[in-house]
Amino acid sequence: MQISEAWLREFVNPAISTEQLVAQLTMAGLEIDSIEPAAATFSGVIVGEVVAMQQHPDADRLSVCEVNVGTSEPLQIVCGASNVRVGLKIPAALVGAELPGDFKIKKSKLRGVESFGMLCSAKELGLAAEAQGLLELPADAPVGVDIRDYLSLEDNMIEVDLTPNRADCLSVEGIAREVAVLNKMDWSVASDHYSAVTHQEKLTVTIDANEACPRYLGRLIKDVNAKAETPFWMKERLRRSGIRSLGPLVDITNYVLIELGQPLHVFDAAKLKGGIQVRWAKADETLALLNGQTIALDSEALIIADTEQPLALAGVMGGSDSAVSDQTKDVFLECAFFAPQLIAGKARKFGLHTDSSHRFERGVDATMQERAIERATHLIIDIAGGSAGAITEKKNEVAIPLRPAVLLRRQRIEKILGVVLEDEFIHDVFQRLGMSIQAQTEGWLVTPPGFRFDIAIEADLIEEIARIYGYNNLPSTRMVMRSELGKATEAVLEIDRIKDLLVDRGYQEAITYSFVDEAIQKSIAPQDEVIRLKNPISSDLSVMRTTLWSGLLNAALYNVNRQQHRVRLFETGLRFVNKDGQMYQQPMLAGLVLGSVYSEQWGEQNRKVDFFDVKADVQSVFALAGFNLNGFEVLFTPGQHPALHPGQTAEIKNAAGEKIGWLGMLHPSLEKQLGFDTQVFLFEMEQQKLLKKKAHLFRPLSKYPSVRRDLAIIVKEDVSAGAIISSIKGCGELTLQDVVVFDVYRGKGVEEGFKSVALSLFIQDFSQTLTDSEIDAIFNRVLDTLTDTIGAKLRD
Repeated sequence: MQISEAWLREFVNPAISTEQLVAQLTMAGLEIDSIEPAAATFSGVIVGEVVAMQQHPDADRLSVCEVNVGTSEPLQIVCGASNVRVGLKIPAALVGAELPGDFKIKKSKLRGVESFGMLCSAKELGLAAEAQGLLELPADAPVGVDIRDYLSLEDNMIEVDLTPNRADCLSVEGIAREVAVLNKMDWSVASDHYSAVTHQEKLTVTIDANEACPRYLGRLIKDVNAKAETPFWMKERLRRSGIRSLGPLVDITNYVLIELGQPLHVFDAAKLKGGIQVRWAKADETLALLNGQTIALDSEALIIADTEQPLALAGVMGGSDSAVSDQTKDVFLECAFFAPQLIAGKARKFGLHTDSSHRFERGVDATMQERAIERATHLIIDIAGGSAGAITEKKNEVAIPLRPAVLLRRQRIEKILGVVLEDEFIHDVFQRLGMSIQAQTEGWLVTPPGFRFDIAIEADLIEEIARIYGYNNLPSTRMVMRSELGKATEAVLEIDRIKDLLVDRGYQEAITYSFVDEAIQKSIAPQDEVIRLKNPISSDLSVMRTTLWSGLLNAALYNVNRQQHRVRLFETGLRFVNKDGQMYQQPMLAGLVLGSVYSEQWGEQNRKVDFFDVKADVQSVFALAGFNLNGFEVLFTPGQHPALHPGQTAEIKNAAGEKIGWLGMLHPSLEKQLGFDTQVFLFEMEQQKLLKKKAHLFRPLSKYPSVRRDLAIIVKEDVSAGAIISSIKGCGELTLQDVVVFDVYRGKGVEEGFKSVALSLFIQDFSQTLTDSEIDAIFNRVLDTLTDTIGAKLRD
C-alpha cells in the first residue's frame, strides 16, 4: 500500500525525520518497500493566471498569452495547449526555471513571437505520466506563490509492504495509529461526520447470504452533480496513493478506502430495478465488470443484485451496467462487511485483484461501516452536492465476528522476551493499540478491537509487546539445547548425499514450481490424469506436476535462451499422482543434461553428451546406494515413453522387476516443440527405491594371483552387453571374479546384422594358484555357455 507522508502527518506528526519514521515502521513489522518523492525535482515554477490571450499570427495551434505571475507587468508566454483560456490559473515556469529532465527555461521566440516562460502540464512537472493539457489549478490559487509550496510537493510517497495478518494498517488511519503508539503520542480517530437526512426515500435491502454478509449499509443520495470537479487536494492525495482520478463520486469512495480502510461502492440509482439483494449467484448468470471483462458466475460467487440482474461481484468489483457516469443524478452508496473466509479466493478465481478484495480477504473492521458511509456522504454532498436519505442497515449479529478476550500471563512475557516489564508499560501499550485490558491475578485479560483480526492467542499479544518495546531492545541470550544424538543407520541413504554426488559430477540443483502449464504437462505425460488447481496463481501454472521434467525443461530452456549451452540440472521434489480420485505425493529425483560432456578447455577434445554419459551418472547414484551393478541388481531395459526418443529410452528396474524410473533422450518432436536446438537427456527415479541402501559386506582378499583372459565374440546386433555379462555370470564359475566389456566393433570382417564384442575375464581362486589347464577349462566353459544362451561364437 502506498500513502502520502504529508497526509499521514496530518493524523499524527511526531518530531522525527522521514528516515526515522521509516525505520520505526519497519522495526515494528510494517516493512517499507520504497520511498519516492511526491514530485520530480524542479524550481522556478509559480502560480500564474492567464489575463489575456490572442491567436499567434503565424501558427494556428499557438496562442500568445498575457500571464499574471505576481509582478508589476504580465509576462508574454506563447502556449500551444488546447485548454488555455482567460482566467485559468496554471503553473508558470519563468525564465531561469529548471524542469525535470534538466530542462532549463530560457527566453525564446516561437514563430517570431517572443516568449518569456512556459505554461506547464502535470507531465512536464513530473506529476503524471500523461497529460492532455495544462495543469488547471483551483480558482482560488494565490498568484505568484511557488507551486511546490502551494501543492505541498515537499512530500514523500511511502510504500508499505504489509503481511496478510496486518489488514488493520491498510489505511492512513491504521498506520497513523501505529506511529502514535511507537512514539507514545496521544491520538484518537477523526471526529465523525454526520450528514442531515433531507429526504425519506430508501431502497429495500434483502440479505440472502447472512453468513457471508453479516452487515450491509446503504443510502440513497439524490440530485448530485456528477460533472463536478474533484478537488485538487483530493486528486493529489489519491495520486500519491497510487490511484488515478475517475470523477468525484468514484474518487470519494477511493479516498475513504485509503483514509479509513473501508471499501465502498456507488451505484447509479436510476439503473437499479427494484431493491438491493445480497445473494449467491446462479450458475447461468453473467456479469459485465467495470474493467470491461464479462465473467460467468457460479453458485460460489457472492453478488450484489437488483430484482433483475447481478450488479457487482461482492467485495471485488462493481458492474458496468450500474456504474455512475456524467449523467448520473441519484446514487445509491453501499458500505458492507463481508466475511473474510467466504470472500477469500473469489477475486483470484476470476483473475482479479482489487483494492477492495485485498482488504475484504484480509478482514476489515466490522464496526467501521457506519462511520465510513457517513464520511463518504459528507464528502459527496460537499463536493458534488445532493441530499442524503436515511441509512438502510441490515445486520446479522450472530455472524459478525467477535474478538474474544485473551489471557496474557506476566510470567510468560518474561520467559519469552527475557525482560521484566512494568505493569504500567503493558497497560499503556494495549490501550494505545485500541485494546481493552483488565488486570487478573496472574496477568491481564486483553480484548482486541474489531480491526485486529490477527490477535487470537497469548503469543500474539506478546508479539505486540515486543514490537512496541523494540526488538533491538530485547536482550540477547544464547539458547541452550540438550539433545541425544540419534543413531545413523546404514540401511538408509540420505538424499543430501545423492545431491552432493550429482554436484560433484557437474550438476546444479534446481527448485521449480509444483504447479505447471497443462499444455507442457500433457505433452510430456499425456497418459497421466492431472490434478487441476481451483484457484491457480496464473493460467500457465494451473495443474500439479506428475513429473519433475516439466519444470526442468522450462529451466533448461530459460538458460539456453541466455547463451548457456552446457546445462546439467537435477531436482528432488514431489510429483502428484491422481489415482482412483485420490491424490498421492511421490518423492522423485530427476535430472536433465544437454550440451557438451566437458566445460570448454584445452586438455580434452570435446564432444556432445550422449545416452551413455547420462547413464553413467545414474549408475553412480545406484553405486552410492550400494547396488551391485555387475550383479544386475539394477537393469536398464529398452522401453517406450511418450516424452522420450523410441530408440534411446531405458526403463530402470531392480532385480525384482520393479520399475524405479526412466532414462532417455527427449523425443525429437518435443525437442522441436519446446524450442531446443540440441539433444536433451533426462532421467527420473523414485526416491523411495533409491534410498534403501544396501550395506557393504567385507570379503577377504585372495592371496593368490588373478589372471586376465580376453576374448572377442560375434553376436547378433540386438544382443546387449548386459545380456552377455548376465550369461557369463550365470555359468556358475566361482573363480570368475569380474567381466568387463572393453570394445565393440562393427565393420569389415563382421557380417551385417552382427557385432564383435571384446571382453576381459578376471579369474582368481581363493585356495590355490590356478594352472593354465584349469584356466583354459574355465574359459571354454564360459564360451560354451555364451554359445548356448545367446548364440555367440568366438571371433577368428
